[in-house]
Amino acid sequence: MNFRKFRLLMSKYGFSIIIMLAELALTFWLFFLLGRLTPILWIVLVFLMSVATVLAIVNRSMAPESKVTWLLVSFTPVIGPLLYIMFSERRLSKTELKQLENLNKMKFREDNSKHLRQTLKEENKSAYGIIKSLLAMDHNADVYDGTDAQYFDLGEEMFASILEDLKRAEKFIFLEYYIVEEGLMWDSMLEILKEKAAQGVEVKMLYDDIGCMATLAGDYPKRLRAMGISTHKFNKVIPRMTVAYNNRDHRKILVIDGQVAYTGGINLADEYINHIERFGHWKDGGVRLNGRAVKAMTRLFLINWYINRGEITDFDKYHLDNQAGEGQGLYIPYGSGPKPMYKAQVGKKVYQNLISQATDYVYITSPYWIIDYDLTEDIKNAAMRGVDVRIVTPYIPDKRLIQLITRGAYPDLLEAGVRIFEYSPGFIHSKHVVVDDEFAVVGTINFDYRSLVHHYENAVLMYKSPAMEDLKADFATIFAVSEEIYPHTIQTSWYQRLMKDIVQLFAPML
Repeated sequence: MNFRKFRLLMSKYGFSIIIMLAELALTFWLFFLLGRLTPILWIVLVFLMSVATVLAIVNRSMAPESKVTWLLVSFTPVIGPLLYIMFSERRLSKTELKQLENLNKMKFREDNSKHLRQTLKEENKSAYGIIKSLLAMDHNADVYDGTDAQYFDLGEEMFASILEDLKRAEKFIFLEYYIVEEGLMWDSMLEILKEKAAQGVEVKMLYDDIGCMATLAGDYPKRLRAMGISTHKFNKVIPRMTVAYNNRDHRKILVIDGQVAYTGGINLADEYINHIERFGHWKDGGVRLNGRAVKAMTRLFLINWYINRGEITDFDKYHLDNQAGEGQGLYIPYGSGPKPMYKAQVGKKVYQNLISQATDYVYITSPYWIIDYDLTEDIKNAAMRGVDVRIVTPYIPDKRLIQLITRGAYPDLLEAGVRIFEYSPGFIHSKHVVVDDEFAVVGTINFDYRSLVHHYENAVLMYKSPAMEDLKADFATIFAVSEEIYPHTIQTSWYQRLMKDIVQLFAPML
């Protein structure tokens, strides 16, 4: 057992997990006890529960894969219906519903973006359609010009830039991350944050409690608050069974003074800057925005801060006049997340629209590959249309079972003409898409069910940004050092295929 797992087991999180498992066991025990005390009533109740569960699943709007999986589970007497009731869907509290209602009343789209959208519609209807669809799904998103974008192909390069920008902060610093771990990267940033907080700079930090339960102590927010850093956990772990734990905050957002913002796949831990080695060379990337589009990044942070804290935030207080950049192109920072916070699977739909309308090439990097039938068919169809579709996944995985499922998807894609590469130097964690020298996506959204369905995510859709040239050049470098996978090179045993099929079956509900 490594140190991370041992610390987790001995922490309050380990205690909470034990309590939650006990709560689950008690629920089942009480139900079966009812069967011993009143068998006839129990049989009737089990029958009614099973029928009601099947009807609920059949009539519920959900992905076919999820529907099939839950139907299979529901046929297990007692256990299936109870699992569906407890874990199938997050139910918002009255407070959360009120927060969501307040957010929906807020108008964030600016009048000047109408001109940008109309101009785009006249120049490129296909591109306009992709952006219009995104704006229809995420009402907090908007279109921005006047923004400079800088692409970083390695975490260590972005880290150096972050330190310099933090030192220049004068008004506020917002941080939202899935993983934070003490070490060179975080400790270096923390020293600057402490200094800035002492100078009167407002520092707010939000991190995912489950994402950090093996890396930070349970009382870590108190330590940071003592330094003047307002810190809170997203979906704080308590010893109680709740489906809310399935909706984690996987976002990576850093905003400084409303002028500069960073996002990408890079968390605040030393493996992301290759200061320590985990799974070979850690390949990651991100983007720095400077200009008008930073307003949307600020808003994304404040929305999750509001959802988590329940505080009415004066959004305009932090929407400062951006020092407009001189860069070309359009930028649409956007969020994605679980229902009912987001009514559509924003991340998935953006990927689908880009892939479906591609005419020349589609390049994708993702550490995991567990996607549904619809998205798979869109990718295959693009390749069959003659589009050069290339996918890069890790050669050295961080989760071997996930790599088994990822590799299990290769044969179907290869048969359609998709080219697949594995990053030979180690683990590629970036989530990037570039299409036809027109569009690119840099953000946190993996090609898997967790990112596309369950997690709070964010990304930036870029249209004809100069930064895309650097991103495309990075893909060329990745292809050069990666091993291309061919149908005759795939070797899997019956056991591997069986495990892949079983896990793939239950992936939609995990």
